[in-house]
Amino acid sequence: MRFSRVVFVAAGIWGVLVVFPLYFLEATINQQQPPPITHPEFYYGFIGITVVWQILFFVISRDPVRYRTITLVAILEKLSYGLAVPLLFAAGRVPVVAFVTGLPDLVWATLFAIAYWKIPVVDS
Repeated sequence: MRFSRVVFVAAGIWGVLVVFPLYFLEATINQQQPPPITHPEFYYGFIGITVVWQILFFVISRDPVRYRTITLVAILEKLSYGLAVPLLFAAGRVPVVAFVTGLPDLVWATLFAIAYWKIPVVDS
């Protein structure tokens, strides 16, 4: 269970460090990656829901056995971005910088899957 705890704490820390600063970078992103963001509600909504997921990772890390099933949903959360961005890149719809930002999510999805299999199954 130590592996699972470490993985989910590390994922939460990583996510907060990578995502939270986006709250303050809208103007920079608008300038460096045109066109400017036209729907800020989607931009800030994405950041907000992503930060909430990081909090969930911290919750899972506190009691991996209790939250083992939620680990499966956490894997899907990582795959939803981690697979979408490379597919969009392959279709020529996003730049290489977006492609690179999706790769860590694939690593986290893999680590979450390993953690899931290492968490003991407890009968209720």
